[in-house]
Amino acid sequence: MKSPVRPELPTASVGSSQAPTAAVDNSAPSATRPQSTYKSGKAVQTSGATSPHPPAAGIAYAQKDFWSLAVCFVAAPGQLNKAHVQFLEANLVRLARAAKLSPLDNGNTPAEPTLSEADRADMQVFLHNMLGMLPVLGVHAFEQAPPAAVAAAPLLTCKGKGVGATGYEATQGFVVKAGSQAVAESVPSMQQHVRGMFDLRQELIGNGVLEVHAGGYRFTQDYVFSSPSTAAAVVLGRSANGRIEWKDAQGRTLKLLQEQEAAGN
Repeated sequence: MKSPVRPELPTASVGSSQAPTAAVDNSAPSATRPQSTYKSGKAVQTSGATSPHPPAAGIAYAQKDFWSLAVCFVAAPGQLNKAHVQFLEANLVRLARAAKLSPLDNGNTPAEPTLSEADRADMQVFLHNMLGMLPVLGVHAFEQAPPAAVAAAPLLTCKGKGVGATGYEATQGFVVKAGSQAVAESVPSMQQHVRGMFDLRQELIGNGVLEVHAGGYRFTQDYVFSSPSTAAAVVLGRSANGRIEWKDAQGRTLKLLQEQEAAGN
């Protein structure tokens, strides 16, 4: 029986033929969330050696002044082939596009290749291990909003200016649920005093997470924010204290719920 293929720990000095790679550009982080650009690609073999500049990365180098971080996953010799890498790349791009947590440099959406049942199972394990390691390295572009656990994460609401949003705390941050509303216009002071939150709101409008609906905006998907305050600011179009704005069905603020939990009540 073939052993499952597992990614080794990333290292900056190791390259492997046809190993999946991801590069992160952190040259211009936002005030509220690192607006990293992720580029997936794969190494290629030339004259029996791994090329230090694979084609996909070469295009990225030409378009960027510099890259501050590269994460590479490798496997033992002979355990990854071109189809395996294409499977991993297709799924990473799919996950990143669905999460919409960071802009992608990938100009195309790669198709998933046909794999045998055994190879597909191996690559799903490989992908699962990659997705488990990436957040530890500070790469969150592929994370999906987790489902709310009713007992551990009570559903909260944020209301104002005729709109209402629902959300809950999660390990990744604060999740605003699909169907939640956001105001049509932000106040002028938002751009001046909390520019990072204003820019994030504009980005979500641009990438379709927020769509025009009933004189305002509506969330088209569950979306993970870095904090409840950032989530409330995007919903209300102004600077907001999320620990006060988000309340449960009994009107208790998130601040009070957190204090009660800390006290063991």
